[in-house]
Amino acid sequence: MRRFRDLTVTDLRRETLDSVSFALAVPEDARDAFRFLPGQYLALRATIGGREVRRSYSICSGAGDGEMRVAVKRVEGGAFSVFANEALRDGDRLGAMPPDGRFAVRPDRGRARRIAAFAAGSGITPVLSILKSVLEGEPQSRCALFYGNRDRDSIMFRQALDDLKDRFPDRFALAHILSREPRETGLLAGRIDAEKCARIFPALVDPAATDDFYLCGPEGMTAAVRAALAARGVAPGRIHVEYFEPSSEAAAQALARRAARAREAAGPAGAGASRVTATLDGASVTVPVARDGESILDALLRVRADMPHACKGGMCCTCRARVVEGEAEMDVNYTLDPEETARGFVLTCQAHPLTDRVVLDYDAR
Repeated sequence: MRRFRDLTVTDLRRETLDSVSFALAVPEDARDAFRFLPGQYLALRATIGGREVRRSYSICSGAGDGEMRVAVKRVEGGAFSVFANEALRDGDRLGAMPPDGRFAVRPDRGRARRIAAFAAGSGITPVLSILKSVLEGEPQSRCALFYGNRDRDSIMFRQALDDLKDRFPDRFALAHILSREPRETGLLAGRIDAEKCARIFPALVDPAATDDFYLCGPEGMTAAVRAALAARGVAPGRIHVEYFEPSSEAAAQALARRAARAREAAGPAGAGASRVTATLDGASVTVPVARDGESILDALLRVRADMPHACKGGMCCTCRARVVEGEAEMDVNYTLDPEETARGFVLTCQAHPLTDRVVLDYDAR
């Protein structure tokens, strides 16, 4: 059962001028529920200015750290990020759902793999968890990280990354790429873009000899690295991407799909509204949902406030449910893998009904 649990904030740290990290103490009776895979995230809930705010943040601690820590970078106008950076204190309580997410690894001491990671800004958060866990948990594995920031002062977890380099000098390669600070070599200056990738591959990273690539950062960076890897024959299944914000291309495609649904609804046949039934914790509710209007999740929240959700942008999978009858279409999907969508799972924050009746099961696994 995925429910928020109030956890206590401990060991709040200032990571940079505009970012903090903090651990969340997990009670003994919740330890099993809150076990995480490196790279997963937490859906957090807080009351800010009298209203409930939910956001998802990646866990930055490694599997062997003995704590569950997240980091929050301040975003101008961001309700939760400003609150976390300015008002949050040790001893405060935050609601948290059990860890989730597909951008993750399962360390195996018997494995010997090569991993290359590309991150920018706060995109380092899940990547740090993955790298620490693999380096500590897989003695034969090797990792490389290319990390983009404005300058040295904006590097999140700089000391932690330096410590990893000191502990694993033969198995961890680290390159800081700075866009607004002079560097001794051009390779380490500027942004991680197509030109930079052309210099990195294959001189510093051989795509053919690398098992997996983990990318997390702005759309421009992840798109450039994905394109460079695809051009060098890397299979999509070896490229893992975590999104912190919606893709502009995907958003444009979603708008086109919404327009098509609106035209259908206005046509002679009149698509009208569908009846959506959803089951959560064994209890079902039914609500009408216009095919050209709000998402299934928003419609359900009108009649049942405890429907699971966090980002509402298709980037976490907190609102995941399985379609067991009828059809639904998602605007965007950044987290469900092909196997899940083949089994009928959708992100209800992005889903719209395509049939007169749709039945969803939030309890399905």
